[in-house]
Amino acid sequence: MILRRDCKHFPGDRPCLPHKQTGVHCDKCDLYDPVKDRILIIKLDAVGDVLRTTCILPGLKEKFPSAEVTWVTLSPSKEIFHANPYVHRVLLYDEPATIAALSVEKFTLLINLDASVKSSALASYCHANEKLGYGLDEHGKVDCFNPEAEIWFEMGAFDDIKKRNKRTYQELMLDICRLRPKNFEIVLNLTDEELRRAELFSKQCGLLPSVTVVGINAGASPRWERKRWTPEGYREVIKRLTTRDECVVILFGGKSEKELNLSLSAGFSSDVIIAQTDSGLREFFALLSVCDVVVTGDTLALHAAAALRKKVVAIFGPTSAAEIEPYGRVEKIVSTKMECQCYYKPVCTQEVNCMNTISADQVYNAVRGKIKSITHSPAT
Repeated sequence: MILRRDCKHFPGDRPCLPHKQTGVHCDKCDLYDPVKDRILIIKLDAVGDVLRTTCILPGLKEKFPSAEVTWVTLSPSKEIFHANPYVHRVLLYDEPATIAALSVEKFTLLINLDASVKSSALASYCHANEKLGYGLDEHGKVDCFNPEAEIWFEMGAFDDIKKRNKRTYQELMLDICRLRPKNFEIVLNLTDEELRRAELFSKQCGLLPSVTVVGINAGASPRWERKRWTPEGYREVIKRLTTRDECVVILFGGKSEKELNLSLSAGFSSDVIIAQTDSGLREFFALLSVCDVVVTGDTLALHAAAALRKKVVAIFGPTSAAEIEPYGRVEKIVSTKMECQCYYKPVCTQEVNCMNTISADQVYNAVRGKIKSITHSPAT
């Protein structure tokens, strides 16, 4: 048999790309690239967490330069990996074929960074020479494959330990993966088509190169109700940005934020635009890329803006500001008047709380500082 099944280009069920392009057979192909290591990453949800976990990929590439990387996730996160040069295959946990494939495949390294029963069961089920992160013990309880995973495990079990933590999520994940400590960036690449979509959106909105564009994502997951800053605060910041600084403000959000964004934009001129991102996650990423500065809570927009190398002002309430890697671009806003009283609890009963004591002055001044550092092309 002349097939080289260990080649990265070999798909198995159809001709490979080099053969389609040149007609070459495996035994005479100059592009033969054997897989030396196979890595399986399990990170299922949530979408923002999956996105920020891509920070481990450059480190894995550095340590295993010839590895083939497979990532198992859930359907909502699949689009994150479009145009990602580090991930060769994405398997969806919720597709039956995934479990069938993983039952026979063997990997050099398995990394599971979800300390959930679902993810840990899959990690223990799969075959790998080495496993890092989390699996299940013989009693069906989540346990650590390696000692480096214990810190994150304990933080997930005890709110007081999580609150004391000063290390970023990226640092903790790189440690679990036994990778060199470094500020590896979140991996999010836009395709040429998506860049053209962003350019078209800019033209349709009349966005001039000389004008500063501030994106605002005022919504957040309902899991923690106080992750959202106050609508009154956002309206005041929008008012100042559009009048004092002559910025254009773009409001982002999904279906659940439509009413909120309509309320925030009411009474403002064409300087406040609601981005329509109903076409999906990649549309959201593309339109977010036109912004110079992004203001958001602790949500997907924060990780996406950081990945797109945007200047970010991030507002924190009951979740950990310390875990966010700033990359020299992210400014974190927390209440200067009180500590959060419901840290990682879904409901806050405090009438005066950490979120509504964050002032419009705090947020506006942070955004203003980011604006001052921007150099624009002159208007033509």
